[in-house]
Amino acid sequence: MENKKELRTWLDDLALNHPLVIAGPCSAETEEQVLKIAHELKDTDVSYFRAGIWKPRTRPGMFEGVGALGLKWLQRVKAETGMKTATEVANAAHVKLALEHDVDLLWIGARSTVSPFIVQEIADALEGTDKIVLVKNPVNPDLALWLGAIERLATANIKNLGVIHRGFSTYEKTKYRNTPEWQLAIELQSKFPDLPIINDPSHITGKRDMIFDVSQTALDLNFDGLMIETHYDPENAWSDAAQQVTPSTLVQIMKDLKIRKETDPEADYNDALNNLRAKIDVIDNQIIELLGKRMVVADGIGTLKRQKNVSVLQSKRWNEILGKMVLEGQEHGLSEEFILKMFKAIHQESINHQEKIIKK
Repeated sequence: MENKKELRTWLDDLALNHPLVIAGPCSAETEEQVLKIAHELKDTDVSYFRAGIWKPRTRPGMFEGVGALGLKWLQRVKAETGMKTATEVANAAHVKLALEHDVDLLWIGARSTVSPFIVQEIADALEGTDKIVLVKNPVNPDLALWLGAIERLATANIKNLGVIHRGFSTYEKTKYRNTPEWQLAIELQSKFPDLPIINDPSHITGKRDMIFDVSQTALDLNFDGLMIETHYDPENAWSDAAQQVTPSTLVQIMKDLKIRKETDPEADYNDALNNLRAKIDVIDNQIIELLGKRMVVADGIGTLKRQKNVSVLQSKRWNEILGKMVLEGQEHGLSEEFILKMFKAIHQESINHQEKIIKK
């Protein structure tokens, strides 16, 4: 992607005074449902009306979308509301049908992004198109795989590119449906600062009451927009009911989100500072999570030592850890004093955890 600045052209051309908003139902269910939601979003800041026509699902037997019939409903949305339309495509046949029905924005889903074969098929079908094409991050936290998909599309002479950050699957249970792994999105921004990046808080959270907080974090991290699933009757949606919000809730979210003011006399400084602080907040949260995981492992060691009647403190092992971490810290620009203080505190907490277990 040599001409990276060209990637922002489509976003800049929109001339928005607010982040880009893509909204609409997870799935197009009926023509009436699609049109009702679209008309409720018509006079809001929503720029693109989204609806899932084909729904790749994890397990067979679940609702997998109405298919090509729904594309005609999107045509009516555009004709009646003036909003541009967006949907997911998962193969060349989907691309052909979406282009025939003049869908304005296509995105490649997380399950498709993991397959270079699928991405290449879609890239070949879209070659030279002026449609906007967004790539969701792969299901697994693999930045190279994400970038590889983008590069395949760029090679197919598709200049109106962008990405969607929708979080990553993890075996461990967290409060998120898909863990944000913000550091991967931050790294992508660092590598390609002119690549538009949209956040999908609906799929990250899986819960409508968490959408605002994740959306605010995304904007604090300088994301270009949001994709939020919206339904007039979320509780009875045919798919992903728990993560959809009503149009009125979406409007309130957009009103409550804090957007940095361009007219602030110190805007450049404040923007940079807020962006850096947001990144630090994300990393600090990750440090706490990792330390929590470390203590769980320490608890396991304590249980094993209790079973075998082994003492808590293992001086040789501890000295080995300290020496190794001092060297690792130096490679990352961290002073020996800092490393020693930090790991002594971590070690003491591990000892405290193990002592509690041994004394049980």
